[in-house]
Amino acid sequence: MLILRVLARSSELHGFEIAKSIEVLSQDVLTVEEGSLYPALQRMLIKGWVKAEWGVTAENRRARYYRLNATGRKQLEQEISRFERVMGAVTRVIQAT
Repeated sequence: MLILRVLARSSELHGFEIAKSIEVLSQDVLTVEEGSLYPALQRMLIKGWVKAEWGVTAENRRARYYRLNATGRKQLEQEISRFERVMGAVTRVIQAT
């Protein structure tokens, strides 16, 4: 969900930019390691949620750039809805007296 959300905010990003965005937006609470990020991006490519193209970074390095497509946007909506339901349930349990 976090990867999809970060991609929804940008036209396209490469892996390091995705990981850095999650870290910055979470105020350094969340980190995404390469060993988790790239397999997740590969699964999203296979499921058709994102598109990817090879390009060159500002530092002149070859990188794969990812962007969210319409299917990915629908999936993001579903993921957010599921997350909100779970958070509501957790809140109800925590606040129960």
